[in-house]
Amino acid sequence: MQGLDIYSIVLVAVGLAMDALSVATITGLGLKIVSLRQASKMPLTFGAFHVLMPMVGWFAGSTIVWLIADYDHWVAFLLLVFVGGKMLYEALIAGERGEPSAALDNLNLLLFSVAVSIDSMAVGLSLYLERVHILVPALIIGAVTFAFTFAGMVLGNRIGRLIGRGTLILGGLVLIAIGLKIVLTHIL
Repeated sequence: MQGLDIYSIVLVAVGLAMDALSVATITGLGLKIVSLRQASKMPLTFGAFHVLMPMVGWFAGSTIVWLIADYDHWVAFLLLVFVGGKMLYEALIAGERGEPSAALDNLNLLLFSVAVSIDSMAVGLSLYLERVHILVPALIIGAVTFAFTFAGMVLGNRIGRLIGRGTLILGGLVLIAIGLKIVLTHIL
């Protein structure tokens, strides 16, 4: 791993895992009781995407990443606003916290995974430009993301059970706010 030491890679991994932690915590808040199997679904998916996306960025080199760099923040924004809006709708119309099967269905996981891992693709490109071999950093990024996402799901769910239905509204608003933050950071 020429050009980047292990500590730097771990710090990059922690930074990349923050969006995943936030989304997992908010998702956990909005759910009723979550089994260990259900709580592992999002971390496994987020972790896998955080291994895959840096590799895609690294292998793409300077071609595809530059094509999407101008609007990747809009993709993340739209995905988070869609899911956050869906949470608000469920809280205000359905009137109760969601079932894990609905929140963790394949479509939601795909939307969440793409939204929280887009930055990882840019990191993969950066690692390519720095001539850093990608396998070890990608595995570290995925492992850290898995751990943070799992902790967020469990913590969010426990807090949500204590607080109740209002957490779903809060969760939807926070996801929309994260999407806005991503767009504003890239625009300003």
